[in-house]
Amino acid sequence: MPPAQNIYDNEEFFEGYMALRGSELNANDTIIRPSMRDLVGDVRGLDVLDMGCGTGEMCLWMADSGAASVVGMDVSERMLEEAAKEPDERITYIHTAAEDASFEASSFDLAPVLRNIHTWLRPGGRFVFCMEHPIMTAGQGILEPGWVTDDESGLRAWTVLRYHDETERVSRWFVDGVVRYHRTMATIVNSLVAAGFRIKRMLEPHASEDLEGKWPKLLQERERPLFLFVSAEAES
Repeated sequence: MPPAQNIYDNEEFFEGYMALRGSELNANDTIIRPSMRDLVGDVRGLDVLDMGCGTGEMCLWMADSGAASVVGMDVSERMLEEAAKEPDERITYIHTAAEDASFEASSFDLAPVLRNIHTWLRPGGRFVFCMEHPIMTAGQGILEPGWVTDDESGLRAWTVLRYHDETERVSRWFVDGVVRYHRTMATIVNSLVAAGFRIKRMLEPHASEDLEGKWPKLLQERERPLFLFVSAEAES
């Protein structure tokens, strides 16, 4: 397995990313945060692991929502420095990549993660994660941007290329050399099932109508999904 890319500790990337997060129109506020909260649901009394916790926003929300314990993990020192600006004794932050983490079996009830951590979950524990949708990752690094417009009709479409080529996609996002890993929808679902998960819900969300009314640009997210959200349950 290749080592985790720690792009968030690249100064140029980090500054660009934080500027985007600070803008009014950003995917974290319009799509990711409300969708994750919807899928995570009630965390009262649960032990929670948030892998790829970033600046700790979800950790704080889960602690405020009654989680018994919250562990936030991230490979980026810069992101954890941001999280530390709002210290909370209910939350423990760990600096490590998901691939290098080690916990006892059956340690957590709920885990918003991007990796297979079935062995860390108690039976019935939930695995909730968000990733770029395969429709988005398929063409990354091949055709940028992905929108194409027909000059005669004015209709616009999103280009999907090499969908079944499940390899790295290297593109530019604030800086050159940003690595994603493209997987088909079938691979994602089948990998979860093979690992012992039962899929509970999947979302391919867009912004709310209120936000779309405020920022019409968000309507383009109805034409193709930016993200895939999955909630799955660990079976014994």
